[in-house]
Amino acid sequence: MLPRRISRRPVGSDRAFEWGARAVGATVLVVTGGIGAFLAWQSVPTLQRYGWSFFTEQAWEPEADVVGMAAVLLGTVQVAAVAMAIAFPLSLLTALYISEYAPARIRATLVSLVDLMAAVPSIIYGMWGYFLVMPHAAELALWLHRTFGWIPFFAVDSDPDAAVWDTSRYISSAFCAGIAVAMMVMPMACAVMRQVFSQTPPGEKEAALALGATRWGMIRSVVLPFGRGGIIGGTMLGLGRALGETIAVLLIISPDFVMKASVLEVGTNTVSALIAGRFGDASQAQLSALLTAGFVLFLITLVVNTLAAVIVNRSRSGAGTDA
Repeated sequence: MLPRRISRRPVGSDRAFEWGARAVGATVLVVTGGIGAFLAWQSVPTLQRYGWSFFTEQAWEPEADVVGMAAVLLGTVQVAAVAMAIAFPLSLLTALYISEYAPARIRATLVSLVDLMAAVPSIIYGMWGYFLVMPHAAELALWLHRTFGWIPFFAVDSDPDAAVWDTSRYISSAFCAGIAVAMMVMPMACAVMRQVFSQTPPGEKEAALALGATRWGMIRSVVLPFGRGGIIGGTMLGLGRALGETIAVLLIISPDFVMKASVLEVGTNTVSALIAGRFGDASQAQLSALLTAGFVLFLITLVVNTLAAVIVNRSRSGAGTDA
């Protein structure tokens, strides 16, 4: 008898699932490409009018025919940098505690609580940052200025040793906004890291412990190297979210279109906050400039998220996991 020919072609429900998955994936690509194409098309008049000066000019004064996004690009990077400086250690330590230290009976509860943080509306984080965090953040900013003021990053145009310090110089800054954004991106980064850590091969962990390693030694020599790709990918995904955060930043910052090295001083702006704050009363020319700024932010976040996905997919996570 001739051997039965084995076909790998999906049939029935498998075929329906394959075509459904392809349709969903193609739809996402079409929608994303459509958004990019629309923003690119709307950016043509602005780029023709201002050219490269649109990326080097600091001021945003459409009434005076002076429009540039250099200051808001720097503000976007500063807010995201502050947010990730706070969110990265919190995400990493939280993910390690849940996956390696937390008792099994409360692990699911902790996972749910962290994931629920991602469901809180951004306006709630913005009000929390404005009314609760900002007064204490101003005091911390004063201490940072007093201690590390010789570094331009922490310098403020104020006397930190004055008998009565000027509170208004330390509020509504990139630092205050970054604290609120950090709490918003932490659940996303933590979820990716926790998922990667949970896929560490148990055999390798048990081997490290059998050789006399402490729990922290096992984590340092097995879990962290295994999850390196997840750590980097989760951090970059969080960075992509931090770059595009809008409402929370808009509620906290004092809009300013001046490039400054310090993140502690009052006044900054981001691309997303600029668009949200100016979109309602923008003329046609101003709207084109805002959409151009949105196109630049779209490209930045697309590159960051793509790099994060590539790093996660190329990591060792899940390879050779023991049952």
